[in-house]
Amino acid sequence: MNHPLHAAGVVDALAVDLRSAGYTTDGVARLLGADANAAFSRGLQWSALRATARATPADLRLAVLVRLFLLGTDEPTNRVALALPTVGVDALLANGVVERADGGSLRALLDVRPHGDGVRDFLVVSDQDAAMRQGPVQHDHVLGIGGASVTLAYAVVRSPVGRALDVGTGSGVQAVHLSAHCEEVVATDTNERALALAAATARLNGLRWDLRRGSLFEPVAGERFDLVVSNPPFVVGTGALDYLYRDSGMVGDALSQRVIEEVGDYLEPGGTAQVMANWIVRRGEDWRDRVHGWLAGTGLHAWAVQREFADPISYVSLWTSDAGERPEDAARRGGQWLDWFDDEGVAGVGMGMITVRAPRRGETRPPDQVLEQITGEDEGLTGPEVEAFFARREYLHDTGDATLLAATLSTAPVLLEEQSLPGADGWQVVGASVRRPGGPGAVLGVDEVSRALLAGCRGEVPLGTLIELLAAHHGVDADALAEAALPVVREAIGRGILYEAT
Repeated sequence: MNHPLHAAGVVDALAVDLRSAGYTTDGVARLLGADANAAFSRGLQWSALRATARATPADLRLAVLVRLFLLGTDEPTNRVALALPTVGVDALLANGVVERADGGSLRALLDVRPHGDGVRDFLVVSDQDAAMRQGPVQHDHVLGIGGASVTLAYAVVRSPVGRALDVGTGSGVQAVHLSAHCEEVVATDTNERALALAAATARLNGLRWDLRRGSLFEPVAGERFDLVVSNPPFVVGTGALDYLYRDSGMVGDALSQRVIEEVGDYLEPGGTAQVMANWIVRRGEDWRDRVHGWLAGTGLHAWAVQREFADPISYVSLWTSDAGERPEDAARRGGQWLDWFDDEGVAGVGMGMITVRAPRRGETRPPDQVLEQITGEDEGLTGPEVEAFFARREYLHDTGDATLLAATLSTAPVLLEEQSLPGADGWQVVGASVRRPGGPGAVLGVDEVSRALLAGCRGEVPLGTLIELLAAHHGVDADALAEAALPVVREAIGRGILYEAT
């Protein structure tokens, strides 16, 4: 059976037409206008339909493409032929891009979506989601650009490397980003349809990937990579294999566990892996204990971040609605799912990202594994923040107390936030913290002395000298103050609030 866009010449012709029509993220945004484009990004389509219906003749081709591929409307055949003159309607039909609808119109079978990273613009091919098609999605449905894929793309470290691996590539969203800074990209998936659409995504963007079919690391046995990324089918469930994009066929969170436990075997020394994952949180247990158990025997440095926690009903509702099933089918499946959660004593599901780094060749530092919950909307992980986190942890390990006291430190741009209660003498400060805006987990509780210490770190005098000045001012022993201050200083460095001035 031929998969959609199986003919290379058709993909090339489609790419010519899409580019010549200005079908890019900026082009679509301009056509819709700021307000309608913002509403569309939130899933509201009516204003985008209105904007495309009022397009000028100069923008007609672009408007038809937006309506066809992004809004899921039926478009007259002659308008589609006008919008895509190089590829032609017959080739679109033969390659499963569109189908005939009522009234002589054409209906898209695929989602072909512009996607940018702020520097470059891509085209990503996937199946249409449940909001654009009647009925449940197919078993081999291929997801497009979603919340998890965007979250991962923002968080990936973008340092140039040689070989990269995308495990569970789907439509190829991560692979297009990897192509910008990796010499070779290998992408795997169990879903043959996903690999076909990923191949179309690559060709539309003039890219070459080594696409391999198989489960997790099986297609790359014996190989190693500088960077591994994965947005796998991590959904926690009964082990059913209803939809390949979400279900692994493994019970519970075994898929996420297996990826974390095995990924180190495929990393070059100093290599990094970044994995979207879900984990079971049982009643009376701390999520950190479960994830730490996955990491314990790997020998890898790690930063595991829980971004959300969902109770069983919320979690099941999310994934049953995502498939577009009939209400009665979703209720039946959801009930079975909740029964399984009850039987397993599951209080909820943690959702987040686990980043691991292999020790460099010759490195003797013991595994440094940090697990924390970071849920602020402005605290999302970014590639630069992830890279800086590991650099700070290495600095802390390599820098003894004597060296740290001799170092000249600076305080990053931070905000001092105080909590006060009314009292007999007016407002009384009962707590304070400093926060580095935009830094995930970059919050540190402070008292009067540590506030003064941070304020004094301006890259002018060594830390030890500053502590001696503070000790004299407060009338305390300098050695005792240093002993108390160093753990605070180390935590501040670890959170990017303090850094060594150069």
